[in-house]
Amino acid sequence: MQFDLDSGLHILRRTPRTLDALLRDLPDNWARVTEGPDTWSAYDVVGHLIHGDETDWIPRARMILDYGTSKPFEPFDRFAQFEASRGKSLDQLLGEFAAVRARSLAELAEMKITPELLNKEGGHPEFGVVTMSQLLSTWVVHDLDHLAQVSRVLAKAYGDAVGPWRAYLRVLK
Repeated sequence: MQFDLDSGLHILRRTPRTLDALLRDLPDNWARVTEGPDTWSAYDVVGHLIHGDETDWIPRARMILDYGTSKPFEPFDRFAQFEASRGKSLDQLLGEFAAVRARSLAELAEMKITPELLNKEGGHPEFGVVTMSQLLSTWVVHDLDHLAQVSRVLAKAYGDAVGPWRAYLRVLK
């Protein structure tokens, strides 16, 4: 499927509600469960999504519009959520994510991205030249990737408890 901004917005709008429905009011043993050392919990993922909306997707889209390839994006700190989320509850992060995502989508709407602007290029610090379309489609897939991650992490918490049914549960493989 080719990227279509209107179609992609359907996912970007739903991500906060999806996470809220799955995670709100979960006890900490669920919110903080991980797959092991150096892996992320649902709590960590929500913090990461907040940081991405604040410092990655919209700022990079603005960079493409304002500078094209003449000024590369700032590198993204994939671990900034650990400090930024400190002392907050998962429910607080879910509320914060909903608010920051609403602001991000409002800013994106203000940019009035046309089909021509989807072809505009920017400079990624690692990948080199990328297009607005690639950036925005990556935002959509990034959300879906982390939704799958949250589901997988939660499922693996009961990975041993399911006994022989493990053979039928792809999420545990």
